[in-house]
Amino acid sequence: MANLYEISQEMLACIDAETGEIIDVEKLSTLAMERDTKIENIALWIKNLTADMEAYKREKDAFAEREKAAKNKAESLKRYLTEFLDGQKYSTERVAISFRNSKTVAIAENAKLPETYIRRKVTEEPDKTAIAAALKAGEVIEGCELVPNRSIQIK
Repeated sequence: MANLYEISQEMLACIDAETGEIIDVEKLSTLAMERDTKIENIALWIKNLTADMEAYKREKDAFAEREKAAKNKAESLKRYLTEFLDGQKYSTERVAISFRNSKTVAIAENAKLPETYIRRKVTEEPDKTAIAAALKAGEVIEGCELVPNRSIQIK
């Protein structure tokens, strides 16, 4: 089966280039029908691919919503267990809960951060990693402090 380019070349061969006279009317008619069928089939394929693409996007968005809901619920339940157990270990044959103490950076809304602690992304935001390192090293940054944090470990 020929592609559209080949069909067009064969159609041109059915016409005398100098006079414009059709040399083989039957072959030209057959090629024109073959070309129209090929164009229609390609257009239908594009329509199908476009419909598939839209369905995949809807499915992806639905999964993203479900992922976000599951993540939020898990985080909420972690906070609940963390508060209830208050750092005490808990274990059964099926689950083990422990806690790891760490510190996170808390930045007040009115904090005046030096430029070295601003990370550039699409929007400006504090570079908490750099701020944490500076605070641990004893530097004072107005409006920032290291706050104890307890992260739950469930295995």
